[in-house]
Amino acid sequence: MKPSKDISRLIEIMAALRAPKTGCPWDIEQDFNTIAPYTIEEAYEVADAIQRGDLDDLREELGDLLLQVVYHAQMAEEANEFAFPDVVEAITTKMIRRHPHVFGDEKARSAGMAKGMWEKIKAEEKAEKRQARLARGLDPEDHGKGYLDSVPVNLPALTRALKLQEKASRVGFDWGEAAPILDKIEEEIAELREALASGDTASIKDEFGDTLFALVNLGRHLKLDSEAALSGTNDKFRQRFHHVEQALKDNGHSLEAATLEEMEALWQQAKGKA
Repeated sequence: MKPSKDISRLIEIMAALRAPKTGCPWDIEQDFNTIAPYTIEEAYEVADAIQRGDLDDLREELGDLLLQVVYHAQMAEEANEFAFPDVVEAITTKMIRRHPHVFGDEKARSAGMAKGMWEKIKAEEKAEKRQARLARGLDPEDHGKGYLDSVPVNLPALTRALKLQEKASRVGFDWGEAAPILDKIEEEIAELREALASGDTASIKDEFGDTLFALVNLGRHLKLDSEAALSGTNDKFRQRFHHVEQALKDNGHSLEAATLEEMEALWQQAKGKA
């Protein structure tokens, strides 16, 4: 079998890997649950390539992510649920439907019609999905019964906090401005101090989570993405620590043998160069 730019070749390869008698033993034994973590990991690697500005890596990582879509579709086809063409049809239907101001008639394409159309169409789709689930004898609510239950539970925690806050904000449950959230953060920190003093592990975890949630809320009001902000800080920490490591190495020392005071001095040196 030869490589190809045609998506059908990738589908053929995936089917061959999953073939019961002649396929790859590892691929054959996988299911949706075991593959899901790889799907999430590949999405992060796409984001990483974008952040680094490495378009060669981006091309490769997008291929890895596409493989995940084909993998899930192949397993669904084996279960007689749906196949890859159904995935393509579903997303093309959704995109055309959600953009009547692009693909609709002249009236729908007007700027005035575009405003607010996205949420209206999503609400209609949700109602249709609910009816379809009822027709199949399933629980009509595919993510639960509450207003916030449509926010996926498997999102990174900071991102999920942001999505929960954004959705609650749509019905008016929100701070009017950023300043009072600083007071809330200070309140949460005070409660965290009390929990630390008590030594209650469960309470410490709870108050720590509350503090993080409040910080995400502040970031949202400041138009900052918490994941992106923390990612930048992670990179800054890595770069400064690498400076410490390299400086010690240049002086014939190792991280393991260095004292905290030595490392702190080099850390401050790295900060001065930032």
